[in-house]
Amino acid sequence: MLKINSIFQPYLMPGMRTFFLISLGQLISLIGSSLTKFALGVWVYQQTGSATQFAMITLFAQLPSILFSPLTGALVDRWNRRTAMLVSDCGAGLSTLAIALLLLSGNIQIWYLYPIIAIGSIFNAFQLPAYQATVTLLVPKQHLVRVNSIVTLGLALSQLIVPFLGGILLIFIEIKGVFLIDFLTFLVALTTLLIVKIPSHKNTIKKVAKKSLISETAYGWNYIAFRPGLLGLLLFYTSKNFCLGFVSVLTTPLALSFTTADVLGKILSIGGIGMVVGSVVINIWGGRSRLIPTIVIFNVLGGIAIIIAGFSTEVPLLAFAAFSFFFTNPIVSSCYQTIWQKKVAPEVQGRVFAIRRAIALGSLPLAYIIAGPLADQIFEPLMLANGSLADSVGLYIGVGPGRGIGLLFIIMGILAMLTSSIAYRYKPFRLLEAQLPDIGA
Repeated sequence: MLKINSIFQPYLMPGMRTFFLISLGQLISLIGSSLTKFALGVWVYQQTGSATQFAMITLFAQLPSILFSPLTGALVDRWNRRTAMLVSDCGAGLSTLAIALLLLSGNIQIWYLYPIIAIGSIFNAFQLPAYQATVTLLVPKQHLVRVNSIVTLGLALSQLIVPFLGGILLIFIEIKGVFLIDFLTFLVALTTLLIVKIPSHKNTIKKVAKKSLISETAYGWNYIAFRPGLLGLLLFYTSKNFCLGFVSVLTTPLALSFTTADVLGKILSIGGIGMVVGSVVINIWGGRSRLIPTIVIFNVLGGIAIIIAGFSTEVPLLAFAAFSFFFTNPIVSSCYQTIWQKKVAPEVQGRVFAIRRAIALGSLPLAYIIAGPLADQIFEPLMLANGSLADSVGLYIGVGPGRGIGLLFIIMGILAMLTSSIAYRYKPFRLLEAQLPDIGA
């Protein structure tokens, strides 16, 4: 009983209650946005039958947010954190409403969607840096790991709920109804932000003459570059995202090479369960030991899970690999985020977190672009029955459709383990928690 009370006691603090209210609104809005993304993807593919058009929707939803992140991060530091999140939610909500009105009018063309989605993506670039910086203002640093695990848990629950709920809603209320639900979830997020009070960040950095927005944006990069441990952590996580990009793009064709789409959905749901379990585990653990070794160990375990997936030609083994891989993700990401919140001054977290996001997520589109052609044009032909590697590598992982993708998975898993080993040998990264003091310590 004492152990249970020690886990839940931090959540009764005033700052924690404010955080939970904000998080609840943001989670509801996230589910609404994810439903729209799911429904819009299905609708575009049904209307055009084009995988390229589907990919373009995804690109316009992500790329502008990544490109504009450094600039929006500087604005987040100039504004109150709540103001930044209000701007983000209002802009994204109006973009959703614009698409809904076009659908209702019946005068929509696919290309109309691209600029509207891009505008919504730019507004979304305000949300994450402001949200993450707000956590630092509300939550004592000894509880940051637990709180970040709750944010990750929200993402995991969204991943579990959206595919099932989206399919049902499309049948009964169609895409117009889904957009209406999304708009209502934005109103919930706005309401929670309007009724809470978020403290202003105190300036712990020596005041200098007011600089231009571009200079403040550049400061975010300089802050990281002059701290080798943080730079090493950023490069490590960028490489992790590159491997993640390959896995996310190629999981579907890998699974469909030996099973059905229905079973694929179940495998992905098992992966979502792994993510939920990982979030709960890191929440209970609470980050009571050094975080860098934890990040490295679980990234290695994630690499092993990717390798297992590469060897998989049966559903149970792939399901086990999916559960294991997604189990490690919230543990790594919660520890990663906590280090940044502890080591970066609150008044510059907006621009620093935005620069970090732009670099770390920039490797995802790169992986998306090269993964497909690499699999289709090089690795799949190599692993056919008469391919160049059939009599060597094929003896261990099999030959035929999907085995080239399996080989790519194995390579990505080895790369994840290799980058973990290289990063840990880099002294500023390994000793980051000891050598770079916590802000306010």
